[in-house]
Amino acid sequence: MVDTKQFVKAAEEKMTFAIEYLDEQLAHIRAGKANPKILDGVRVPYYGSLVPLTNVASVNTPDAKTIVITPWEKPLIKEIEKAIMNSEVGITPENNGEIIRLGIPPLTEERRRQLAKQSKQEAETAKISVRNARRDAIDALKKAIKEGLPEDVEKDAEAEVQKIHDRYIKKIDDLYAAKEKEIMTV
Repeated sequence: MVDTKQFVKAAEEKMTFAIEYLDEQLAHIRAGKANPKILDGVRVPYYGSLVPLTNVASVNTPDAKTIVITPWEKPLIKEIEKAIMNSEVGITPENNGEIIRLGIPPLTEERRRQLAKQSKQEAETAKISVRNARRDAIDALKKAIKEGLPEDVEKDAEAEVQKIHDRYIKKIDDLYAAKEKEIMTV
C-alpha cells in the first residue's frame, strides 16, 4: 500500500525551504539599520579568485547606523573598498587605513515604500512556492488512488497538506509583516 506520509513530508520540506529562502532574501533588504547581511553578495579578489567579503575580513555593527569592516590583511583594504563600491550595496565606504566604515544613511519615504514593495514581492514568491508544494503533493495523492490508495485516506492526507499549507502561508505573512514594520519604522 502507498504511504501518504511521504507525500505530506515532501510537501512540508519544500514549504520549509520556501520559508528559509524568504528569510534569507528579506535579510538582504536594507531597512535603515546596519545589517552585515547586506554585504553577503560582495566578492573580493583574493589570490586570484573572488571570495566572499567575510572570508577576508571581520564585519561588525558597533551601532545601528554603522558597519565596520576590519580586513585580516592590511593590503586588502583597497580591494575591499573597490569591491563595495562596485557592488549593489549603494553605500560609499570610508577608509582610515586600518578599517572601513559604512555609514548607513536614513531611508527616504520613497525608498521605504520601494523596499516594502520588494519585500512583498519576495513574500509572494515564497507563497507561490508553498502553493506549488501543496499542488504537487495533492497531485501525487490523486495518482496514488489509481495505485490502490483508499479515497478516504487520500482525503485525510489532502486535508493534512492543506493544514500545513495554511500554517506556512501564515508564517510568510508574519515574516513579511515584521519586515514591513522594520522598513517603515523611522
